[in-house]
Amino acid sequence: MTAVFVDLDRTLLRGPSGPVLDRALRRRGVVPGEHSLPGSNLLYSIYGRWGENLASMGLARAAAVLAGGWSQDEVKAAGEEAVDELATLVGPYAPAALHAHREAGDRLVLATTTPFDMISPLARTLGFDDVVATRYGVRDGTYTGRVDGGFVWGLGKLNAVRQWAEANGESLSDCHAYSDSIYDAPLLAAVGHPHAINPDPRLYVLALARRWPVEYWDRPPGVPSIAGLEPYHLMRMVIRKPAFPYARFDIDGVDTIPKAGGVILVSNHRSYFDAFTLALVAQEINRPVRYLAKREMFDVAGIGWFLKAIGGIPVDRGSGSGAPMRAAEASLRAGEIVTILPEGTIPRGDAALAPVLHGHTGAARLAAAADAPVIPIGLWGTEKVWPREAKLPNVIGIRDVAVRIGPAVKLGYKDAVADTKTIMAAISALLPVSAQTEERSATGKSSKTQRPDR
Repeated sequence: MTAVFVDLDRTLLRGPSGPVLDRALRRRGVVPGEHSLPGSNLLYSIYGRWGENLASMGLARAAAVLAGGWSQDEVKAAGEEAVDELATLVGPYAPAALHAHREAGDRLVLATTTPFDMISPLARTLGFDDVVATRYGVRDGTYTGRVDGGFVWGLGKLNAVRQWAEANGESLSDCHAYSDSIYDAPLLAAVGHPHAINPDPRLYVLALARRWPVEYWDRPPGVPSIAGLEPYHLMRMVIRKPAFPYARFDIDGVDTIPKAGGVILVSNHRSYFDAFTLALVAQEINRPVRYLAKREMFDVAGIGWFLKAIGGIPVDRGSGSGAPMRAAEASLRAGEIVTILPEGTIPRGDAALAPVLHGHTGAARLAAAADAPVIPIGLWGTEKVWPREAKLPNVIGIRDVAVRIGPAVKLGYKDAVADTKTIMAAISALLPVSAQTEERSATGKSSKTQRPDR
């Protein structure tokens, strides 16, 4: 158990909080007029892209003077009104990181230059235990135009954090600190566990030199981004139906997949071509989709790099490691889609003949942990394009591939085994009887057991 100090702008949030708070102050009538100060939008834009600079911090320091005469209660009310909009700026992967610290019993402290009265409502909503922030002097319910206790920035932030640690019995050598800014280097250097989050160029160089962890809370670990575009976005430009002229796709039910929030997609597994077919589903969804795949796939030259670059999650089958589940849960908490093939591998031998689909419990356990809906997908025809015994897909002729996406499966979220049976039954219900017959034909075997027509 220790303390965790988290910076606000460009660390916890994906950009600056200033524009949101400014609008809230104007709505409350605290700040007159409808327009921002000349040049402030440009400063916020530069700040959002490149990080803190002396001009933006000078503006923040001067804000105390401008606030002279403002009602403290009205400023607090503006801060309350800004919470919902600020919450939308929280980095998608920040909640998972904060959740891990809470699970460890750590105390979360928001450490920011932003005025205390404006940002405390957000900190309280997000579950922070305390706030270290710039405080404005108050007399008779109005601000005096002066800073009370020092400007919490640079060395001033380090001093404020040190005072908090001493008052709360914490040793900075045991604490964590997260920040994006080179101006927080004194604080990062003072704690035992510094983290450079979405670092500005100068902090990035310093973090590499000091071997501080460099992390990003807007995407999964290991996923690169250029101008906000991940390889996933580029993949969507390439993975389209015309890229597979040897297959004719019939995809139905995409509209059943929720437009926002964490979602688990579960599919049956018939062929190596399943991955490309599911990629076409992802292309139509137009949302980030992460895939759980067996570790062996990540070890294949080229394919492994690609899987990592799009946020794929490797699974060591039989290892008992909880890392894949934690990574998948983090993606779901970030509001992303996770795709799982519960069968784990393409059924072979007698497994391919079974009239009932069988799956591992991972999807059910993940759904319960993240309280996420499970959407079933039924695939067939992929085994004609790329039979499991073939090293390459069959590109001669055109073969039909069908995808049916059903509504969310109703689960109990308590019994993983029972929920898994429900999930597999939901997938099976999307398949026509012919799919089972074709599966048996692909094995070179036959069976008298057949599914009823649907």
